[in-house]
Amino acid sequence: MEVNPNSQQTAGKQSTPNTLGNVQRPGEYLRHVRLNKKYDLSTVAEALNIPLRTIEALEKDDYKSLPEAAFIKGYYRSYAKHLDVDASTIIQRFDEIYQNDTGMQANHGLKDSPIKIMGKLSGSSREKSRKWLKRIMIIVVALLVIWLVVAGIQSWMSKKKQAQPANAQSNVQVLSVDQSQPVSGDKLELHISRPTSLNIVDSTGKVLATGRQAENLTLNGQTPFQIRLNDAGAVSLKLNGESISLSPYTVNGKADFRLSR
Repeated sequence: MEVNPNSQQTAGKQSTPNTLGNVQRPGEYLRHVRLNKKYDLSTVAEALNIPLRTIEALEKDDYKSLPEAAFIKGYYRSYAKHLDVDASTIIQRFDEIYQNDTGMQANHGLKDSPIKIMGKLSGSSREKSRKWLKRIMIIVVALLVIWLVVAGIQSWMSKKKQAQPANAQSNVQVLSVDQSQPVSGDKLELHISRPTSLNIVDSTGKVLATGRQAENLTLNGQTPFQIRLNDAGAVSLKLNGESISLSPYTVNGKADFRLSR
């Protein structure tokens, strides 16, 4: 059985104090009460569901080895209730001496308190939840930024691809007769409804037009003309003012034929 060296014994009988002495510390008082009630320390720890080391630190008033002041007060209340003593005077005395022992106010938490040694407390799970929530938010923001960057790159590449056909049309190579020379021979007119590739050569072997073309053409040369159209449906043809039907020469949308007067 534990013996409190500060306790007083009279005629072989132990007296149980009803109030906290003027010079007693809270833990010292609770230990005195426990010893008088002949409660084992491990039994008290099990009954209160408080780690044994925490109970030992409470009885030694070792506040620097305990968690925040709010938890210490909670332990004191539970311990006092278990021993059937008044907790209010214990809490009042704790507030008076806590600052002297730690240099901090009783309503302020110890920044470096070894909570892990004392076991899990109700606030620890909430703190972990906040940390995980913060990490998840950071990951979500990072993924959102990456998605925006990828979407921006894809949009830029799409616009670049769409711009390429327009550039190709502006660089079309079209060969036609020199308009400064006197016009002679046969006149070939092409009305083009949409861009298409073509190649036109006259009987002398002169290339009158070749490449991709999006505008109407008027060509002069000697018949017969060798004509190749990649999209015959996009072209209406006239020879010396007379409309020429391309359907007899069209296969799979393309036309490749010789045209004479």
